[in-house]
Amino acid sequence: MPSNADILKEAEAAASATPQRAEQLYKQILDPSTASTSNSDAGNGDRDQLLRDQETALVKLAELYRDQKNAKGLSEVITLSRSFMSSTAKAKTAKLIRTLLNFFSSIPDSRQAQIAVLMDNIDWSKREKRIFLKHSLEIRLVALQLEVLQYKPALARIDTLLTELKRLDDKMILTEVHLLESRVYRGIGNLTKAKAALTSARTAANSIYCPPHLQAALDLQSGVLHAEDKDYKTAYSYFFETFENMSAQDDPGALNALKYMLLCKMMLNLPEDVTSLLSIKLAVKYAQLREIESMRAIALAHQNRNLAEFEKALRDYKDELSSDPTIRSHLAALYDTLLEQNLLRIVEPYSVVEIGYVATQVGQGRQAVETKLSQMILDKIFHGVLDQGRGCLIVFDQPEVDNSYGAAIDTLGQVSKVVDSLYAKTVKIA
Repeated sequence: MPSNADILKEAEAAASATPQRAEQLYKQILDPSTASTSNSDAGNGDRDQLLRDQETALVKLAELYRDQKNAKGLSEVITLSRSFMSSTAKAKTAKLIRTLLNFFSSIPDSRQAQIAVLMDNIDWSKREKRIFLKHSLEIRLVALQLEVLQYKPALARIDTLLTELKRLDDKMILTEVHLLESRVYRGIGNLTKAKAALTSARTAANSIYCPPHLQAALDLQSGVLHAEDKDYKTAYSYFFETFENMSAQDDPGALNALKYMLLCKMMLNLPEDVTSLLSIKLAVKYAQLREIESMRAIALAHQNRNLAEFEKALRDYKDELSSDPTIRSHLAALYDTLLEQNLLRIVEPYSVVEIGYVATQVGQGRQAVETKLSQMILDKIFHGVLDQGRGCLIVFDQPEVDNSYGAAIDTLGQVSKVVDSLYAKTVKIA
C-alpha cells in the first residue's frame, strides 16, 4: 500500500492535468477510516507524521478548489478540517483555518459562501469552547458583513464581541473590533458614533504595541472621518501617513490611501497638485494603474471646469470610481460644486437669461438646471428669481448692506454705558 508521502507526490503531479484524480488522492489521505486504520498501532512519531500529511492534503485540496474557483468545494474542505483540528494545538488550528479562508479572496462572488462557512465554524468553535478562534472568526465575519452592507447584523455581533472582549481585556482584538465598529457606523451615516468608536480604538491601541498595519488602518479611518467633516487638510495628512506606512510594508491598501490623497487635493480646489503628487517616489509605481488614471481624469476635468469631461471620466471609469463609497460620495459633491461654478459663470453677465440657453451651455437637462438654480437662489449663492411663465432667470444685483440699524444699536449700547457710569458716580457723591 503506497505511503501518504507517495500519494501526495502523485496528487501534486496530477493537479494541473487531471484535477479530479488529484482531488480523489487528497481525500484518500483525509479519509477518517484510512487515518484510523493507519493510526491504530502507530507510535507518536507516526501519528505526528500522519497529522502533517493530513494538513498538507487539506491545504493542497483547498488550493485546488481555489484554482477551480469552486467556493462550495472550499467550504467543504474547511468543514472537513474540523476532525483534523480536534487533534492539533489550538494555535495551529487558528493559523490553518485562516490560511483556508484566505483562499476565498481569489474566488469571485464568494462572499456569501464565506459568510455561511464562517457562521457555521463560529458555532462549532463555540461548542468546542475555542474562544480565541471564535473571536478571530467573528472579526472576519463582521468585516465581510461590512463589505456586503449588512450593517445591522454586523453591529449586533460587535456588541456581543465587545462584551466578551472587555472581560478578557485583550487590547489588540479590542482595537480591531472598535475600528470595525467605527467603519460600520460610518457606513450607516452615524458620524458621532463612528468618531466615538475610533476614539475607543485609539485608546486601546495606546496601551499596547500597535502593529504598523493596524496603526495604518486607524489613520485611514481618521482621514475618512475628517473628510466627511469636510476638513480635507487634516484628512490629507492622515492619508499621507497611511500611504507611507502601507507602502513600506507593500500593503495593497496603499493604493486606496493614495486615491484618497488625490481626492483631498481636488476637494481643496487644488487639482493641479495631482500631477506633482503622482511624481513623488512612493507614488510612481502606482501612477499607471487604472484606478489612478481615473483620478487623474477627474482632476483634469476639474482643472478645466468642464462638466462634459467630468461626466465622460465618470462613464469611462465607472467601476473604479463607483465601487468605493468614499470616492463616490465626495465626487458627487465635487460634481455639484463644479455645476454651480459653471452656472454662475454663465448667468453672471446677464440680468435676464433663458433657462433653456443655460441648460444648453452646461449640457444638462432643463429640469435639472431649473432645480439647481432654484436651490442656489435659496442658498443665497446668488440673488435672483425664476420666472417659469417666461422660462427665464432674472438675476438681481448684489444688494448693498445697510449698516444703519447695527450702528444705531451700537450707539444706544454706548449711551447706556455712559448713563450707568454717571448713575454710579451720583450714588457715590450722595
